[in-house]
Amino acid sequence: MNLPERIGGYNVERELGAGGMGTVYLARSRGGRSVAVKVARPELAGDPHFRERFRAEVAAARSVGGFHTAPVVDADPDAAAPWLATAYIPGPTLSALLAAEGPMDEVRLRGLGAALAEALAAIHGCGLVHRDLKPGNIIMAADGPRVLDFGIARALESTRLTATGTAFGTPGFLAPEQAQGQEVDGAADVFALGAVLVAAAGGSAFGAGTPMGLMYRSVHEPPDLAAVPEGLRPVLAACLAKTPAERPAPAALLDLFVPDAAPSPPGAAYAPTVAAVPPPPPYAPYNGFQPPHPYPTPAHSFAPQHRATAWSMGAGGAPDDDADLSFVAVGPGSSLLIDATGITLGPEGAETPYAWAEIRTVTYAAEGPKHLQVVVHPHHGTAHPCVIAARRKSRLQEWLQDLPLILECFL
Repeated sequence: MNLPERIGGYNVERELGAGGMGTVYLARSRGGRSVAVKVARPELAGDPHFRERFRAEVAAARSVGGFHTAPVVDADPDAAAPWLATAYIPGPTLSALLAAEGPMDEVRLRGLGAALAEALAAIHGCGLVHRDLKPGNIIMAADGPRVLDFGIARALESTRLTATGTAFGTPGFLAPEQAQGQEVDGAADVFALGAVLVAAAGGSAFGAGTPMGLMYRSVHEPPDLAAVPEGLRPVLAACLAKTPAERPAPAALLDLFVPDAAPSPPGAAYAPTVAAVPPPPPYAPYNGFQPPHPYPTPAHSFAPQHRATAWSMGAGGAPDDDADLSFVAVGPGSSLLIDATGITLGPEGAETPYAWAEIRTVTYAAEGPKHLQVVVHPHHGTAHPCVIAARRKSRLQEWLQDLPLILECFL
């Protein structure tokens, strides 16, 4: 592994993780402070929209205070590969903690909810929206939960990789307006907070299954709160309201989670834990591109490299497997989802998922002025077409522009 010796004024010690958006390194300042340095991929560095937004969002993120975030300590948006340094927070992610210890009781859920509400209040107070709050982006540090990765989501969202027609975030935690590709504000983070607490209680607000199914249920179906202690159900139901204006603000959530302003109970803190780095995820093919080995890669195709993920680095900087950039195209009666797991397409209510390991090639083309045809070709020789109708000609053109970009992220 060829590690850079230095990034900015920081000595690099080791790689913590890598995703589709870049690489994260553990580094130290000259004074011995540990930092996590996140370096953008060359493709993003060459995108002027990303670089411009990165600069603005980093400036805002550095102003975020509070006890429940990992502070941004340095950045260089003008470097050949833009980078961002945050304080290194040891400890397991919430998802890792839940896997090891099981669901939380009501007392711990209230403490977690209050901590996250304070974090969101600090983030929103600086004019930022997190956009990808989920268990893998929350570190359970020794002194309480910390929220990671604020300030970067909007920079990523400004690129063509997350333009109209694509969804940034994690299905199951996406607010309805976010799942539908609409503009979002802090209310989307409150929705995600509600889904996080349902997960911490041992449930899943919108069930299991394909990302498309999760997003559909978040838009059209009520959340499943069966696993949530009865005393917290009204609060989480309000967080998970379909209409943004009906969700409580983070400041109001503090009164709902800890109405008596009681101090945190003993044992509410979590001892630092070194998280294991998960195995590399499967690779994904492209439009007309062959999948990775054992199948040969034809000339002029893209060679598989990394799965696309957001800047979601969990405990110790280990990549979080829950977050993906996804391409979503929805028309009357039919839809298409492309993400790191594969492709899901078909008529509403009867969508068929295809894992990347099943797929030989994928082709797509415009069918008339407002229709997109996508054909999945599995290895056994059949072809599975799907036609999605765009509401406007301009939306079809956006789909055709975004498809190669989002697919390139998986290679």
